[in-house]
Amino acid sequence: MAPKPQFPEEQSTEGEFERQEDAFREWISADGSTPYPAVAGRYHLYISLACPWASRTLIVRNLKGLEQAVGLTVVDPVRDGRGWAFRDGPGYSTDPVNGFAFLSEAYTASDPYFAGRVTVPVLWDKQMRRIVNNSEDDICRMFNDAFAAVGRSEVDLFPKDIEAEHAELAAFIYDNVNNGVYKAGFATGQKPYEKACRALFAALDRLEARLATRRYLFGARIVEADWRLFCTLIRFDSVYHGHFKCNVRRILDCPNLQGYLLDLYQQPGIAETVNLDHIKRHYYITHDDINPTRIVPIGPALDLTRPHGRERM
Repeated sequence: MAPKPQFPEEQSTEGEFERQEDAFREWISADGSTPYPAVAGRYHLYISLACPWASRTLIVRNLKGLEQAVGLTVVDPVRDGRGWAFRDGPGYSTDPVNGFAFLSEAYTASDPYFAGRVTVPVLWDKQMRRIVNNSEDDICRMFNDAFAAVGRSEVDLFPKDIEAEHAELAAFIYDNVNNGVYKAGFATGQKPYEKACRALFAALDRLEARLATRRYLFGARIVEADWRLFCTLIRFDSVYHGHFKCNVRRILDCPNLQGYLLDLYQQPGIAETVNLDHIKRHYYITHDDINPTRIVPIGPALDLTRPHGRERM
């Protein structure tokens, strides 16, 4: 019998994981060119601390100083057949904006005919009472650009002088690393798994070499692609290495990537975006087709605060 896929609608006949497209792609503007102006207090961000895509939007929100301008609610990390839920618990809560019990209610309120998979993050417009955007790439870009006058304008995660190279590297990281771990972990055939896993580690080797001569991906400054990579690296040894069978090497075995991971984790405002309990419970309990016992491992023991030594680069 063929293994059951985690997301049947996102699986090819060959057993490859094919991620669905984001359904809501409206844009917030600073110049009034869209129905969604960049004003403080109007928007609310729904995320899971377990999800790397959602965590990146939280990181950008923090770095841009938008904590008071854009509200935040964290869902229960354990997702069942009803989807992401709003419950009270350690590090997550009920929905203070709409009183939704499940994030799916935000989707149906925005589109009664929505039939896709409900995902995080969600950027909600409290005035129009609908989802503006559920693409983490778009949300990060809007927080950086449209909200520049609301938050820290001096923080620019998408510098114009490296725009083309930055976009190219971000796309490479997305396809081979961010989504690469999922293509390996959600594969339901040996060949698709091996193809994805080999591509993942080839990409990690390339990034390990790149970081041998520069502190961050583009030298001395931190850009969006760094946080894109960080959100996968921080979950790698705890989840992807074992749960997703990405076990050729650990990040701990890659000196440049490991030091880089520690360096980014120790940047101001970042440690609070990382919740390893949420991360491990989400993956090991929610993906019961991969982990039928739903046992959550107690390890690995990670010291994310030890000196990274990258400041010398």
